[in-house]
Amino acid sequence: MLSKRHTEIMRILADEGTVTISGLAARLGVSLETVRRDVRPLTANGSVLKIHGAVGLAGQVGEAPFQRRMRDNAEAKRRIAREMAQLIHDGDSVMLDTGTTTSFVARELLGHRRLTVVTNSSDIARTLATVNGNKVYMAGGELRSDSGAAFGVSAIEFIAKFSVAHAIISAGAIDAESGVIDFDLEEAEFARMMLSRGAQSYVVSDHTKFGRQGLVSVAGFEAIGCLITDEPVSGEIAAALDAAGTRLIIAGPRAGKGKDGGEK
Repeated sequence: MLSKRHTEIMRILADEGTVTISGLAARLGVSLETVRRDVRPLTANGSVLKIHGAVGLAGQVGEAPFQRRMRDNAEAKRRIAREMAQLIHDGDSVMLDTGTTTSFVARELLGHRRLTVVTNSSDIARTLATVNGNKVYMAGGELRSDSGAAFGVSAIEFIAKFSVAHAIISAGAIDAESGVIDFDLEEAEFARMMLSRGAQSYVVSDHTKFGRQGLVSVAGFEAIGCLITDEPVSGEIAAALDAAGTRLIIAGPRAGKGKDGGEK
C-alpha cells in the first residue's frame, strides 16, 4: 500500500521531471535511505524509473524540455486552444509557429478537415499531417534539439512564400508598452514574419506570460488582430489592446462579453 510520502514523491516528479535521490530527500526532509526505501515499491510497480542516482516518472525520463513544458498550465492552454480552434473552419489555411500553446491548438484542430497548415514545428506537422485530408508544409532548416522546430533565414524565406487565412503565434512575454516579446532573436524574427502572412493574425498565450520582460520585440499590438488568453488582463494591457484595435478573448468559465460583442 502506498503512503502519503509515496504520493508526494509522485507529485514532485510530475512537476519537476527527473529528480536526484538527494534532492528528494531534501524536499521531503528525510534521509537518503528512507527515500531509497520509499522509491522501491514505485520502481517495482513500474511507476518510476531509476537512472544514475536519480528517479523519474516512467514515460517521461529522457523527454525533451518541450514535452515537459507541455505539462505547464496544460488546462489553461487547452482552453485557449479550444477557443482558437472555433475560429477556424474546414478548408481554411493556417500558419502556426512553435510553442506549447500552438501545439495545443494543433491538437484541437484534429476535428477539422482539409486544412492547409504551414509551420516550423515538427510536433505540429506530425500532429496534423496525413489526417482528414490536410496539407502540411513545414519550414526547413536545422531543427532545435529542445523543441524540434526549424529557425533561421531558410525557415523565414519559406513561410514568406505563403499567404494564409489565419496566422497564429505563441508569446514568450506580453507587456502593455512593448506588445509581444520573445527571448530568442530567431524565434522573434520568425514570429514577426508569420504575423505578416495572415489575413487574420492571432496571439495565443496563457496568463503567466503577461507582465514578463522579454528580450526581443516581436510586434506591437497594432500588428495583432486578436489575443486569446485564459484570464482577465490588467487594466493597462486592456487599454493598450483597445487603443490598438486588438480583440481580446478570454477562454474558459470566466468568459464574458467583449467590446465588439465577442467573448472577452
